[in-house]
Amino acid sequence: MQLDLNLPQALLLFAVSSAAVWRAGSGLAYVADTLSDRYKLGKSIVGLVALSTATSLPEISTTLSAATKQSQELVLNNLFGGIALQTAILAMADFWARGAITNYPRKANHALEATLLNLMLGLTIVLLVIGDRWSFASVGLGSLTIAVFYFGSVWLLRRYDTSGDWIPVDLPQEDEFSFLPGAQSVERENSTLIVQAVIYCIMILVFGLGLVISAEQIAVETGLGASFIGVTVLAAATSLPELTTSIAAVRMGAYTLAISNIFGSNLIMLVLVFPADILYRSGPILKSAPPIVYASLGFGIVVTSIFLTGLIVRRKPRIGPFGADSVLVLLVFVASLFSYYALR
Repeated sequence: MQLDLNLPQALLLFAVSSAAVWRAGSGLAYVADTLSDRYKLGKSIVGLVALSTATSLPEISTTLSAATKQSQELVLNNLFGGIALQTAILAMADFWARGAITNYPRKANHALEATLLNLMLGLTIVLLVIGDRWSFASVGLGSLTIAVFYFGSVWLLRRYDTSGDWIPVDLPQEDEFSFLPGAQSVERENSTLIVQAVIYCIMILVFGLGLVISAEQIAVETGLGASFIGVTVLAAATSLPELTTSIAAVRMGAYTLAISNIFGSNLIMLVLVFPADILYRSGPILKSAPPIVYASLGFGIVVTSIFLTGLIVRRKPRIGPFGADSVLVLLVFVASLFSYYALR
């Protein structure tokens, strides 16, 4: 969808959409946390599957739309460029944590999530190097392989969530706060909370698309290149729901939900290659990808590895309000922006 907007109109649409997504994301984090407690669901699985899918609605819509327009570059740059960005979002959410955010998880679920994410990122790079030579009805074997690994990863994480026996010691106390939007409705019925969740999801989808439309128009008006647009501006716009839900989750002490939301969203960014490949009729979508795609995947591995190290090394120094691992992730993300600009 394309609107004929000048730069001031695009900026206004971006601001209004940002405010709406921020409100919806904050409310959705609270509702997801409350429902996971009431239905006795593991918060890592809720964050990994349900919350990450809800916050990825703008990415899903934008990716599939770009695929129908046969825009391979926009699809891949938007998906893979968002991985390092969303990991940097988790690092920014560390500002509201009491101590390094990676000190809080009670199980090794997040370390396993990060390991499987790195596995899929590395696999994607291998498939890109090979060039996805085999296809059926223009759908590449590579995108199908990624989809199989994604569902296998979710299955493994679901099993581990109920049977994992890795127990850390000397944990900081998780705090619960009640000043987030909707926190006063803790006594509401489950059905009411589910309706709220659906409304928040619709808001994220509708206003998330508003962010995408305005971001594309801002990029056109400012004259940035197509590759740089997809890997930075568009990826940032579609990642705003992850930012709001992660910050909201950390502010109310739901650290497990926040971390799984980001890792789950990154896994979804990878598996979306498969439906995009089905809609992309010009051959396998992973074939002949531009260099910036390789760079974005590589930076994704680096930032994920930093947080994986932070999850394993329990005692970490803080640098100001941030954990040392979060500071490193933010520095790598800034370096990635310079790299993307050079490769545009």
